[in-house]
Amino acid sequence: MSGTDLLVDGVTLTAGAHRLVEDVSLTARPGEVVGLVGPNGSGKSSLLRAVYRVLRPSAGRVGIDGADAWSLPVRRLARTVAAVVQESGAAFDLTVREVVAMGRTPHKRLLDGDTPQDADLVESALAAVDGTGLAHRPFDRLSGGERQRVLIARALAQQPSLLVLDEPTNHLDIRHQLEVLGVLRGLPATVLVALHDLNLAAYYCDRLYVLRDGRVTASGPPAEVLTPAMLADVYGVTAEVTIHPRTEAPQVTFLPPPPTGPAKSEHNPEQRAPS
Repeated sequence: MSGTDLLVDGVTLTAGAHRLVEDVSLTARPGEVVGLVGPNGSGKSSLLRAVYRVLRPSAGRVGIDGADAWSLPVRRLARTVAAVVQESGAAFDLTVREVVAMGRTPHKRLLDGDTPQDADLVESALAAVDGTGLAHRPFDRLSGGERQRVLIARALAQQPSLLVLDEPTNHLDIRHQLEVLGVLRGLPATVLVALHDLNLAAYYCDRLYVLRDGRVTASGPPAEVLTPAMLADVYGVTAEVTIHPRTEAPQVTFLPPPPTGPAKSEHNPEQRAPS
């Protein structure tokens, strides 16, 4: 597994008269984990779909090692880019091992069987997501979190040079969130990931792009991007941002708004109930 240079250059995406993403540019390099953050509906998933070639830009381009992604042959694209998406509700009538082995398909010719190398890669991918014990279980009987780990393992078995993930920590408990993001952090591949959890994004991402209403409003290292002013402006919340003494990453603490509704009257011991 190696990395690839990703360039999103002035990409605009439309659906009818509605603009999903407008004039977005970003870069990601081999070995980097680049995060997309922003409120629901800000355009993160749409932008990822343009990168893994589901939504064609109406303007701009997606470049993969200098080539336009939409000009690449399907087979080459499948060997280069792996995606883990949110809409993964397909009920495979397969075992977990068979689902993960599907990640090897782009590297095979028609009717090719599995090789010992394929088997080793499948085993390694399962182990990376703590899924070895799931190997023989039916995929369609797994919990949501188990399915998510299996789909990430399938992407790892594909050995892409560009890995695109849309909320990969959905449904995962905190231990598996940390393990999965730790695996991504250690890959030589280029990783582009949309995350809701800003503290996970701050710790595991090299750079962040903040989207709001389909546009990039801030970008850079997490310590420069995650500021109380940005959080108030983009998310509409009050927060404190400190540097964690052990991780040295920004730590966001959200402050709840004051209670709303009628104020409670103070108890007055001299006040008597009407007779």
